[in-house]
Amino acid sequence: MATFALMKKAWLFISVLFLLAILSAFNIFGTTHGSPINGTVALFTTSNSISEDSFSHRSSLVRSIDLPLPLRGASEQILYRKAYVVSYNKDYRIPNWVAWHLTSEHVYGGIKRPGNAWHEDLDVPAPRASIADYKGSGWTRGHMCPAGDNKWDDDAMYESFLFTNCCPQNANLNSGTWNQIEISCRRWAEMYGDIYIVCGPILFRQEHEMIGENKVVVPEAFFKVIVCLNKGHEKGIGFICRNTDGNRKKDLYVNSVKQVERITGMTFFPHLSTTIAEKVKNEADINDWE
Repeated sequence: MATFALMKKAWLFISVLFLLAILSAFNIFGTTHGSPINGTVALFTTSNSISEDSFSHRSSLVRSIDLPLPLRGASEQILYRKAYVVSYNKDYRIPNWVAWHLTSEHVYGGIKRPGNAWHEDLDVPAPRASIADYKGSGWTRGHMCPAGDNKWDDDAMYESFLFTNCCPQNANLNSGTWNQIEISCRRWAEMYGDIYIVCGPILFRQEHEMIGENKVVVPEAFFKVIVCLNKGHEKGIGFICRNTDGNRKKDLYVNSVKQVERITGMTFFPHLSTTIAEKVKNEADINDWE
């Protein structure tokens, strides 16, 4: 009986070891992230959720972007362009967010706006936004990643006019406060060497206006968050603008990155170190930038 009991315990021990081996092989306990993608931003503590290999055909500019965390409860198709990355929402026919890395070298350039600039994005399923949806709608075609940030390259400029980089936007906001913020971003990129930007629409919990045959959703507001990660100049700032007349100073729309996260439900720059994240996400003073 004693021998049988010992054999039973030994068999149980072996079974447990075998089970642990299976769990480990299938990674049931989860994985840890590797080193930062491309090693571009040393302040990021982990890589993004996309492997290094999947970036092999992408520009170093795009590889340096710390993308927002995946969205919960929203349609999301990630599209990589030469100068930016977009999270596209097929249900609303507009982006969830657009992210890009603006450098001082790309603030200026000689590339002009192309003729018949705006065009459908054939990388997303139909129905999708088209030029016809905006005609006579009373809304302008509002860039998320602006054409002014893409004068350095023909392809980058062309891709900035894809409708997946666009939202219906109030004309006064488009040419007023939103444009002020875009111009400021280019000035800050020149001053500090480079900055990281994420912007997109805000949809309130209500019935949304839609335009055109493809029912493109009109956002109730827009957000933009900007961080500088250069040593000695680490800082962040956010803006939230209602999609209405926008001819007031941009200073009146300032929020911290953390406040914008709270309002949008998004997590921006998720792989920053804790120390840097505390600084750039919780503090926002326009005077620190100007």
